[in-house]
Amino acid sequence: MPPIRSRLAHIATVLAALALAVHALSAASSSVPGSPDDATIVHVLNRLGFGPRPGDVERVRRMGLASWMDQQLRPERIADGAVDARVAGLATLRMTSQQIAQEYLKPLLEQRQQRGRDAASGEPDMDSRRKRPAEIGPVLQRRQELLQELVAQKVLRAVYSERQLQEVLTDFWFNHFNVFANKGFTRIYLTAYERDAIRPHVLGRFRDLLDATAKSPAMLLYLDNARSADPKFAEKAKSDLDRLQRAGRRRGGARQQGRETTPEMMEQVRQNIPTGINENYARELLELHTLGVDGGYTQQDIVNVARALTGWTIGRPRSAEAGQFWFNPRMHDTGDKVVLGQKITGGGIEDGERVLDLLARHPSTARFIATKLARRFVADEPPAALVDRAAATFRQTDGDLREVVRAIVTAPEFFASDTRRAKVKTPFEFVVSALRATEADVQNTLWLARTLQQLGMPLYLCQPPTGYKDTADAWVNSGALISRMNFAVELANGKASARAVAMALGSPEFQRR
Repeated sequence: MPPIRSRLAHIATVLAALALAVHALSAASSSVPGSPDDATIVHVLNRLGFGPRPGDVERVRRMGLASWMDQQLRPERIADGAVDARVAGLATLRMTSQQIAQEYLKPLLEQRQQRGRDAASGEPDMDSRRKRPAEIGPVLQRRQELLQELVAQKVLRAVYSERQLQEVLTDFWFNHFNVFANKGFTRIYLTAYERDAIRPHVLGRFRDLLDATAKSPAMLLYLDNARSADPKFAEKAKSDLDRLQRAGRRRGGARQQGRETTPEMMEQVRQNIPTGINENYARELLELHTLGVDGGYTQQDIVNVARALTGWTIGRPRSAEAGQFWFNPRMHDTGDKVVLGQKITGGGIEDGERVLDLLARHPSTARFIATKLARRFVADEPPAALVDRAAATFRQTDGDLREVVRAIVTAPEFFASDTRRAKVKTPFEFVVSALRATEADVQNTLWLARTLQQLGMPLYLCQPPTGYKDTADAWVNSGALISRMNFAVELANGKASARAVAMALGSPEFQRR
C-alpha cells in the first residue's frame, strides 16, 4: 500500500482535475450572452456588484461580459489601488487583535478597576468625582472609533472597489457567519475576523472558510465556545478563579507567577471562565452554517459536536497564543462521540477537525449553501433545478465556492427575464448602489452609518446569529421606503437636477436589483 502522503497527493490531483473538468463543462454550457444589451449588463452589475456607476455599462461592453464576469471570479487579478488609497488612513485595519486590545480595551478596563478601588475605599473626594467622567468619555469614544473604522472600510470598499464580486461575497459570508460586535470583547476581534477569516476565503474552499470562522476568537466569544469545556475541568477552573480573586482582595491586587495581573487579564479570565459543555456554537454550526435546520441532525448530534469542540478556545493573556485560537487539551472531552452516524474516537483537536470535515462534505451542506447563494444572486425562491446543479457542483468540486458561484451566475435562470429586478435591495445594497450611481465622493461615513441604522441595518450589529435577511419581506414596508426616499433627497441635495436625482433613487425600480 502506498504511503498516506502519496495517496493524499493522488486524491488532491484527482480533485483538481475534476474541478477543471467541471469548470470546462460549465464554460461550455454557459448562458452568458455574447452580445448583451444594456439591460443585461446592468442586471449583471446589480447582482455581481453593488450596481453600475456612470460609464460602467460601456466599460463592460468593451471588455466583453463573459470576460468581465470571469475577472470578477478572480479578484486577485484586479488592481484596486483607488480603494486602497481611500482606506489607507484607517489605522485599525492593519492592527492585530492584540494591538487593538492594548490601545482600545486596556484603558477602559483600567478605569473600571480604578472606579472599583474608589468604591472599595469609600466615597471619593469632590475633585475625583468631577474628574472621572471627563476621563472616561474619551476612552469610550475611542472604543466606538474601532467600530466606526470597520464600518467605514466596508462602505468604502463596496462603493469604490473594482473587485465588486469579492465585496458582495464578503458581505454575504459575514452575514452567513454572523458575529455581533457588542457582545463582550467580540469587538476587538472583529477587524481580524472579517479581514483574515472571511475575505480571503470567499472564493476558495468552503472547508477552509468553515475552519477559519470556527477558529476565530470573534466567533469563539460570540457563540461561547471559548468557555465550553469538560465539566470536570470547568469546576476546577471556577475554583481557581475564586482563589485568585480572594488572593487579589487580600493583597490589593492579584498576582500571577510573580507578576501583577492586569485588569484586562482579569476581565478576560472572568468572561472566559469555563462553564461546562456549551452547545451554542454547535447548534448554530449545524443549523445556520452547514446542514440547515432540515439537514438531518438530532439533538444528540448537537451535544456530541459540542463535546468534540471542547478546548477550542482563545489563548490566555501573556501566553504565546494570547488573543488567538488555542486548543487547550485540558478542557477537552476525550470520550468517544457519534456525529451524523460517524464514530469519532476520542482524541484532541482532531475531534473537532473531523466534525468540520463531516459537515463540509455532507450533502445537506451542499444543498443549504447552494440554496443561499442562489437566493442571493437569483431570486428569493430560487428555481429548484438551479439549486440542484449548484449543489452538485459543490459536491463534485469538494466545496469550491468559485465554481459554485460560477455555476449560478452563468446559468440560464440567472439571465431569465423574470429574474431581473426580482430582488429587493437590502439597506446596505441600496445605500451603496445610490452612492455608486451618483459617483458620490464619500468623505463622511458616520452619516452613512447613521442612515443604515435608521434603515434597520446597522453594520456589524445584527444580534442574532441568523444575520440579516436577504428576502423582500424583511425590507419592504411603508416606513422603510419613506426612509429610503429621505436618504435619496439628502444625497441629491446640491446636485444639478436634484429633484430628478432624488426621484430616480427613491423610485420603486431603484429599490430592486
